[in-house]
Amino acid sequence: MVDMHGNSVKTLRQELLKQRKDFAVGANYSQASAALIASLNNFLVKEGAAFRSIALYWPIQDEIDLRPALSIWAKSAIGRLLALPVARPDKHLDFYEWQEGDSLVPSEYGIPEPDPSNIARPAIHPDCILIPCVGWSSSTANDKTYYWRLGYGGGYFDRTLSTLRQKNPNLICIGIGFDWQKLDDSQWAAQTHDEPLDFLITESGLLR
Repeated sequence: MVDMHGNSVKTLRQELLKQRKDFAVGANYSQASAALIASLNNFLVKEGAAFRSIALYWPIQDEIDLRPALSIWAKSAIGRLLALPVARPDKHLDFYEWQEGDSLVPSEYGIPEPDPSNIARPAIHPDCILIPCVGWSSSTANDKTYYWRLGYGGGYFDRTLSTLRQKNPNLICIGIGFDWQKLDDSQWAAQTHDEPLDFLITESGLLR
């Protein structure tokens, strides 16, 4: 765990990304990533039937790849859909249906995205969104535990979740991260504009 007391969020983020890069080529990565995917699969077996559509992410910068597990979930029942985000100029995200083998286009950040002009892959409103964490934290208020995501700093997910939750109070948002990415209050605390996660999935299981 990094010790970033007194340093900026930008510095913290850079250090966490460096640690993740080192972790991804380290001796413990294979076991930890397999355990995290097992945690995800366990969640999908127990609660995945409640969802018609799940939005995932295209992995970048050593993020764990959820695509194989989610593709199996989508194919295991008729009518299930997967979606990927498309970044809008106003720094919100739209979600478009995605299937393995689809042609994607790079965003301004170089992230592969669905082509919004592809009429065969319409925009959808996902029931569940899986969101990668650069770091994460937890807090407790009124005997309830909240989980928070430290992302890349663009604010896309916070703006998007705020809007989507107003339209769909039943939307489930799940952070994806490793145990070592957990931050304490001396390192980082969520701000008023940060949207809480409903759950967090790590190699230790589902945190709710």
